Amino acid sequence: MRVMLSCITLCFMLLFPLTPGAANGEQDRQPDRELLFLQEDLDSGFAQMDQALNREEDLSPEEIYYLGRAVAANILEYYTPYRQNPALTDYLNQICGALVLNSSKPVIFNGYHVLILDSPEINAFATSGGHIFVTLGMVGAADSEDALAAVIAHEIAHIHLDHGVELIQNMRLTQDLSAFGDRAAGIAGRGASLEARRNRFAGEVRAMVNALVVEGYTQAQEFEADSQALALLAAAGYNPASLIEVLQVLETKQGSHPGGFNKTHPAPALRIAHVEGSLGNYPVSDTRTFRLPRYIQHTEGVILKNP
Repeated sequence: MRVMLSCITLCFMLLFPLTPGAANGEQDRQPDRELLFLQEDLDSGFAQMDQALNREEDLSPEEIYYLGRAVAANILEYYTPYRQNPALTDYLNQICGALVLNSSKPVIFNGYHVLILDSPEINAFATSGGHIFVTLGMVGAADSEDALAAVIAHEIAHIHLDHGVELIQNMRLTQDLSAFGDRAAGIAGRGASLEARRNRFAGEVRAMVNALVVEGYTQAQEFEADSQALALLAAAGYNPASLIEVLQVLETKQGSHPGGFNKTHPAPALRIAHVEGSLGNYPVSDTRTFRLPRYIQHTEGVILKNP
């Protein structure tokens, strides 16, 4: 755990360096000592990052969370949070809470958190740390609370199935990060500037974000997440068939919304065929009409239903 915490602490130091106060002149008196300490800490941090990502044993819950948080922070460089209606964000978090409360993993290291992204793109994704991102376009594509629950359940399933961890530990990514660690340690030894090292690390973190958000999971992982989403929906009293209905909407809108789920998920038709084969295992009464008033309350007038 300490290994990974050191790595992530280093991540944020490099991406968001603190500016020390100079009121008492301390910054001017000890620049060489501070630079030497930072140099040694960076050299150690890169080695620890390499070790944590390449060792054979599983990452701890704390390591998974902090790595996911680093990715989540960088995702927000590409998307802007939707702030116009905090009640809508709270609503999605309440849906998420109902789903996880009735799941096999109601508690993870720092909990589950849903954030709406102010983007017309139709997409949703999650980090290994429990951060679930749903675009405004995806919220607008759902026409009931059960449909929203289906979107969130699919992302929760990715978290429960450790798909983010698998992706992070994928040979391609670990090789990229390992190579970066070697390069960074090398330039540190030659006295490269902090700015150069910060830029190199930021580039590698963005490469990880690109792999998680743009390239997406494998088809097998997406099918596995859909299957578990059915169980999550049924356990919380939502209609599992709502997942198929969401996929049908996505299939209809696919042509007019390039990018987003088109890049990160298999074709909706393939997912529908897969889900239909398992739907009979979850005979749940359709009670969505009882949830319609609160769904309308939170979404009416906020989102265009046919963007």
